[in-house]
Amino acid sequence: MKSQETFDFQIRKTWIALSKMYNEQVAQYGLTVAMGFALLNIDIKNGTPSTSLGPKMGMESTSLSRLLNSLQKQSLIARESNPNDGRGVLIKLTKQGLKMRNYSRQAVLDFNHQVLDGVTEEDVRGFFKVMATVSEVVDAHRAEETLKMT
Repeated sequence: MKSQETFDFQIRKTWIALSKMYNEQVAQYGLTVAMGFALLNIDIKNGTPSTSLGPKMGMESTSLSRLLNSLQKQSLIARESNPNDGRGVLIKLTKQGLKMRNYSRQAVLDFNHQVLDGVTEEDVRGFFKVMATVSEVVDAHRAEETLKMT
């Protein structure tokens, strides 16, 4: 089997191209793809607990902490005490953060519409089914590796 015929190759190749495309779009606003993704995952009205943001984004706490520090330095987020958990912190969007979130959201929606214009509903269902299977295989593999380590 040629490497181009593997799921891994196609996913990685597509993700790199997609990431490059988005980075070019958001660079004009001083953002990165990771920053835009974080802004999209913060609840607009209530904020998001910092402890739940990492798992939503699939990020480790160290990487998330650096990302949040960058967002805070650019005044895109504010950290506030969580009224429901005295030890916790809520991540909230600032006015500028909401503006940048909207730019990120529109870029994602525009791309989604462009893709949908070129595929059928059956193609979309098949894509999501395959991606769900890929995720299940990855999760099973990670669980198996975790068991080996214990």
